[in-house]
Amino acid sequence: MNYYFAPLEGVTGSEFRRAHHRYFPGVDAYYMPFLSPTQDHVFTQREKRNVLPEYNQGFRAVPQLLTKNAEDFVWCAGELAAMGYGEVNLNLGCPSGTVVAKGKGAGMLSDPEGLDRFLEAIFAKAPLNISLKTRLGLEDPEEFPRLLEIFGKYPVSLLILHPRVRTDFYKHPVRREWFRYAAEHYQGPLCFNGGLVTTGDCAQFAREFPAVGQIMIGQGLLANPALAGQARGGPGADKETLRAFHDELYRTYLDLFASQRNTVFHMKELWSYLSRLFEGAEKPLKRIRKASDSPGYEAAVEQMFALPLRAEADWT
Repeated sequence: MNYYFAPLEGVTGSEFRRAHHRYFPGVDAYYMPFLSPTQDHVFTQREKRNVLPEYNQGFRAVPQLLTKNAEDFVWCAGELAAMGYGEVNLNLGCPSGTVVAKGKGAGMLSDPEGLDRFLEAIFAKAPLNISLKTRLGLEDPEEFPRLLEIFGKYPVSLLILHPRVRTDFYKHPVRREWFRYAAEHYQGPLCFNGGLVTTGDCAQFAREFPAVGQIMIGQGLLANPALAGQARGGPGADKETLRAFHDELYRTYLDLFASQRNTVFHMKELWSYLSRLFEGAEKPLKRIRKASDSPGYEAAVEQMFALPLRAEADWT
């Protein structure tokens, strides 16, 4: 089984990817938070910090694009190919209201014929492999068979399916029966994404879909950075390694942002997941959430790391 780290905007940037790979090997590829190419055809400094190869050395990283403009996609794909990337991922799953209102992300699924024309244009001109990350549709999973028919027309390097519709966001249970439909009707490489957060979940999926060789995990790996290695039979996270991972990421953000407040803000998002790995995390997590500078944050983190560590994250 190949384990891929799902992109999470504002969390899994290049700084996170480097630290995670150093302390918790086992992820086969890190999919980057999306780039949004514009008609200006330039990368911002923030985008460069995410995508330039020197910031992603030692592990496989896959850029993701969010756009509905084929020309912008092809330009960006060409730039990425020149950097040495062999794959670019198209985001067809983002459920954000502002993204969907612009006809991007999951919004592209509302117009299958328009999506077909877009895919035809980018597959004809993009100089590297294209993978797709998609949902079942906008409002009704019955939209999916037509979408899958369209995807099947193109040489998609990997179809990553999050089996929810856009209106489900992340709340409705994953519709596993529709992933089974894809496994039975789609001829290309297929990857499952959604709701796998423990080693038991991964093992159950492998038993249920033995012919599917790829899974993508987001929240599960944020809550338990060792999950991919554990799922392969390796050890879970120990407190010393977890602390080293945290401290490196924290110091990197302090240097990068030159702001205690911004650094603490970024670390709070990670702790909303990572706290699940600690017994009795409620009080230190509340202190972390209230912290606005380094002294307050660091004191709360010391309190967190004094707690016992679970073998796996708690999702009850």
